[in-house]
Amino acid sequence: MKVLATTEVNEYWENLITILYEKGYFGSEIFAKKNVEELINDIKTNLPYRQSKPAPKRFEKYGEELRYASFKKNRRTTWYVFFETYEDNEEITYLVCHIENNHTAAHLL
Repeated sequence: MKVLATTEVNEYWENLITILYEKGYFGSEIFAKKNVEELINDIKTNLPYRQSKPAPKRFEKYGEELRYASFKKNRRTTWYVFFETYEDNEEITYLVCHIENNHTAAHLL
């Protein structure tokens, strides 16, 4: 099994560090970067083992037959990871196509 991310998701993760710091969620860019790195590591390590659900139609623009899984990072924030799965040479690949948190997407799920 392997977990990959689209170019758009990788760019989002890079920008997320700055967003979290500039909005005051973390006192320094170092802590914001550490938080994002922990999120990425959690997704890459645990996505294949998380319970997932079919994504609502609203998210079709990010991929075909998307599913999503949640990753709770603290009391206030849960990340929703939207992904496709496919098999290549008997290896299952999880492709992360989109990511949002409960502050932007919870009402849509």
